[in-house]
Amino acid sequence: MDGARTRRIPPLRIWVWTAVTLVVAAVAVLLWRTSDVAATSSTTAAAAPDVPASAPAAALTTAWSTAVTPPADRVVQSGRVLVTDEHGLAMVDPATGQEAWHYRRADATLCDATAVDGNVVAVFRGTGRCDEAVGLVADTGVRDWYRNVPFGPELELTSTGRIVLASSSTGLDTLDPTGTTLRWHHDPAADCQVVGSTVGTVGVTVLQRCGGSLQVRLLDGFSGEVVWTRDVDTGADTARIAGADQLVTVVLGDRVLVLSPADGTTLTQLQLPAGSDPLGEPLLQTGTSDVALLWARGTLYALDRTSGQPRWQVPALGLPAVSTDETTLTVAEDGAVVQRSARDGTERARSQVGSVPAGGRTSLVGPVVVQATAGEVHALR
Repeated sequence: MDGARTRRIPPLRIWVWTAVTLVVAAVAVLLWRTSDVAATSSTTAAAAPDVPASAPAAALTTAWSTAVTPPADRVVQSGRVLVTDEHGLAMVDPATGQEAWHYRRADATLCDATAVDGNVVAVFRGTGRCDEAVGLVADTGVRDWYRNVPFGPELELTSTGRIVLASSSTGLDTLDPTGTTLRWHHDPAADCQVVGSTVGTVGVTVLQRCGGSLQVRLLDGFSGEVVWTRDVDTGADTARIAGADQLVTVVLGDRVLVLSPADGTTLTQLQLPAGSDPLGEPLLQTGTSDVALLWARGTLYALDRTSGQPRWQVPALGLPAVSTDETTLTVAEDGAVVQRSARDGTERARSQVGSVPAGGRTSLVGPVVVQATAGEVHALR
């Protein structure tokens, strides 16, 4: 052999194991690249700084604005502002609009999102249905929970404290915003069709058409049990649910039917200005412990929670922000942002402003006024 070493050929089993290992590794890489993990872009942030206690300045200008789609039900939480886009969401600084953290899915479409109880709840459409829900800590972007959900291809989320309502073609469902619990599911009767729904402090209000009649139904927000059901005579008018905060309100053409949350009896009716298209305008409602606040057709109504009668009303561009102690409202009006008494509507302070988009929900984050409409989020400071 002339001193040369004989080359040893590895046994066949070594070649087989090597080939199998390479195949497994290649498959793993391929699966990762096509997985939700690889398609998800997620960042986190340090806790938001404390919100300054100062009031809005005497003159406000636009600090930033951004288009959003889909529009979120509630956008301000834990000192940050929620903005949405086709594939996800971000929480931004209220004063600058600078991104603090984001969560986006390149392989999915955002069906809807809302910010409540310290979390952002978002539902994504991965295939043909809105079937993946995630809860993210609003302050930091850390994922709090994740679960599969049985919603339809189109979805609307509305929220109140401790309840997120999901309305889709598969019925009504409620989620716990701080956990993975899907509390209850509600299907209309076989001959009924849900035409509107919302959640508020008194529960989940459903507008449904059953045969030839229209019904309003109140469900307990936590159990889903029916509290009451009543028929509504609409005549030739179009009906829409307005809200379920302190009182249940239904708009019938140019009338607002104000219903008792206890038994659904009619407390009063409001007459709205005629001439506007009710389907072309949003209907918004919130409340304090003392009044229900309804915005419809350019007017803010403060309705007594016992009688349903208006205590006061003012022209406004949307739903006001409510102070922590529920005594002061920050109302966007034509050319100004006005702080008013929740009890009687008297003016307490006024900030001049050039322009505020109409039809939105106002929030106050220290000295920053945030106005969220169906198409954009707008910040003034």
